[in-house]
Amino acid sequence: MTVGTALRLLAVMMLWASCFPLITIGLDLAPHIVFAALRAAVAGLCLIVVGALCGRPVPKGGCFWILIVVVGLGATSMGFLGMFHAAEFVSPGLATVIANVQPIIAAVLATVFLGERLNAVGKVGLAAGLAGIAVIAWPGIASAHVQAYSLGIAYVVLAATGVSVGNVAIKRLTGQVDPIMAMGFQLLIGAVPLALLSMLTEDISMLTWSTEFALVLVALAVLGSSLAFWLWFEALERVELNRANAFTFLVPIFGLLIGAAFFGERLEVVQIVGVILVLTGILLVQRDAGSSVR
Repeated sequence: MTVGTALRLLAVMMLWASCFPLITIGLDLAPHIVFAALRAAVAGLCLIVVGALCGRPVPKGGCFWILIVVVGLGATSMGFLGMFHAAEFVSPGLATVIANVQPIIAAVLATVFLGERLNAVGKVGLAAGLAGIAVIAWPGIASAHVQAYSLGIAYVVLAATGVSVGNVAIKRLTGQVDPIMAMGFQLLIGAVPLALLSMLTEDISMLTWSTEFALVLVALAVLGSSLAFWLWFEALERVELNRANAFTFLVPIFGLLIGAAFFGERLEVVQIVGVILVLTGILLVQRDAGSSVR
């Protein structure tokens, strides 16, 4: 893996981690699904406009558009719906643990559809990463007192599955279509089911348009979605999905660092142990993939 690819992946994980405090703020100002739909729509339009201004080609070919739709329905519709709704029912710690089974789900799908295979070292790495996430999230899990627990778990699993399917489809698209246009259209497509579901199930009049909400929405859409998906696509053009996905274990770590830097949160010893496990897991996956390539 080149330094440039590693930096792209690190940037994506930092952007995704920064989304959580912004989502928390936004959920007090808007119904969940309409908030998710607006985020996806604004992000998609932003990328398409940038692509058009830069003269990027629109994807051509039915098979490519099928994959773009799969990404939109998986990573955006299912992913956003699951994570935005899960906050109602489960603690952030537990949601983090369950959401981070995504690399494992994706590893199975990558074996079937992409021909990528992890050796024993890589599998141990994924297990170590997941164990590290569980350790990091343990304080939140231990203090959880939430109703509708099983429904919350279902929403997180829905999100993790959707993202996994979307990532496999993105990998199939790499090298075939322009990343800006492909990610722009998938975000816009993914926003449609969310908008329809919002109109059927939510009171949109509860949306509070304010400077605060506009800033949160733009930050989430432009940085947490447009830029993040663009960098993620470009990274997957250069590295196997399993190697890239191992970096997603860093998202909770960056979240802890953001909490410590801006919200005065303190890291506990158990969380430091979790961080060490996560970093060990990532290194093992990278070593496994590097050995396979050689």
